[in-house]
Amino acid sequence: MSSISPTAAVPPASLVSRRGLLLVLSSPSGAGKTTIARNLLAADPLIAASISVTTRPQRPGEVEGRDYHFIDKTRFDAMAAGGDLLEHAFVFGNHYGTPRQPVEDWLAQGRDVLFDIDWQGAQQLAERMRDDLVRVFVLPPSIAELERRLRGRAQDSDEVVRGRMAKAADEMSHWIEYDYIVINRDAAASTRQVLTILHAERQRRARLTGMSDFIAALRAQMPEAQG
Repeated sequence: MSSISPTAAVPPASLVSRRGLLLVLSSPSGAGKTTIARNLLAADPLIAASISVTTRPQRPGEVEGRDYHFIDKTRFDAMAAGGDLLEHAFVFGNHYGTPRQPVEDWLAQGRDVLFDIDWQGAQQLAERMRDDLVRVFVLPPSIAELERRLRGRAQDSDEVVRGRMAKAADEMSHWIEYDYIVINRDAAASTRQVLTILHAERQRRARLTGMSDFIAALRAQMPEAQG
């Protein structure tokens, strides 16, 4: 005869506490990482967007605090010098950086944080928070398609588009530094691929900080041998 001990309540496996992760999306400009990032945020409530600060002028349709925090160079330099940025980079004539405190707070709460940053920022995050980092590099299906997407945004001059195209080869050379590669032929399909990566990475043993308590509760409810 056996009985089940009632001494420990077992929480649902989905509620096992875990540390959040940093999900980085990088790509050449125009390859589609920003569209994928927006799709991820709409699809998964457990992931939060890291809102970068930038010295770049605000574009039509962009919203302060949603797309970026738009600041001047003096404030940016002060944040970088004071250690208030997890990473920062100079890209196409403008400065970009990630505020440190919101990211660290989210991770401690078990929230995942999404980064739409370039390879320079990803390298800096790897130096500071490698164990929390999951890096995905997004590639275009072809160079012709990359140029079509850049021109289709109708936000940049021909000179700027040529500059972005010229830099694309250098940016793509950093693919080897990433954990996963997604070739973005279709934004919806690519979003599903990244969601699959995210769901798998959440289950890594090292991130499941509450698993010891979960296992202990399971063991406490094992049938007890009767004499």
